[in-house]
Amino acid sequence: MLQLCLLAFPGLLFADGEKLATLKAGKEVYANVTVTAVTITDIYFTHSHGIGNAKLKNLDPELQKQFHYDAVKASQKEKQQIEAQALYTVELKKAKPVKRAPEPADDERSSSPEIQPTALPARSFLNQPAPTVVGEKWLTAAPDARGKFVLLDFWATWCAPCRRSIPHLNALANKFKDRLVVIGLTDEPEETVRKMTEPRIDYSIAIDTQHRSLSEVAVTAIPHALLVDPKGIVRFEGHPGRLDEASLEKLMQQYAE
Repeated sequence: MLQLCLLAFPGLLFADGEKLATLKAGKEVYANVTVTAVTITDIYFTHSHGIGNAKLKNLDPELQKQFHYDAVKASQKEKQQIEAQALYTVELKKAKPVKRAPEPADDERSSSPEIQPTALPARSFLNQPAPTVVGEKWLTAAPDARGKFVLLDFWATWCAPCRRSIPHLNALANKFKDRLVVIGLTDEPEETVRKMTEPRIDYSIAIDTQHRSLSEVAVTAIPHALLVDPKGIVRFEGHPGRLDEASLEKLMQQYAE
């Protein structure tokens, strides 16, 4: 199992694959535990009988200390999550299941540094701290995002517009490799992603089969991308096809550390 690393900006948490003989959470005791992710409120892990997660507030004090549990911050975050989930549930009843987002027409693609706003198939985080996005496993080598911008793309193998966006994301990842990390995040299982050989993906890929990330960002259509600056603030959101090289260059110059 590949180890996952903690990316160097708030909100996007991929934890080290730390191993524990047992983990007690409330009345439940898990054996042969491998930690896959830790957020302000939760710990996610695999164990001898499958996949699990628990609230940090339910762990023993020593484990809480080990995973840097902050009761005040956790309480605030849980309140935000409850409010966001209630809003997401209301919106979900109005909306259809996650679908393919229509690709921007050629004349709608950004050809200048000015990115025109469009309807957003997700919660907006523009110019706000990045949401908590959890990946349970890297399917590639874990990237080093310290001091870099991160372009996070929600996608799926079955989504034709997502697949057509891959060469564009490859190009951005290659051109700006010294300043940018591109990550594709899907809620599909590992075997499904690995079966897709065309188009080739040249950037980092992670999976979130528990759909935690889609729920947190309230994505209703894919592909959907977030550009996060080195300080953890979202500077672009929307279809990745709308973020061309000139626009990305301007944003990175404007919001560099």
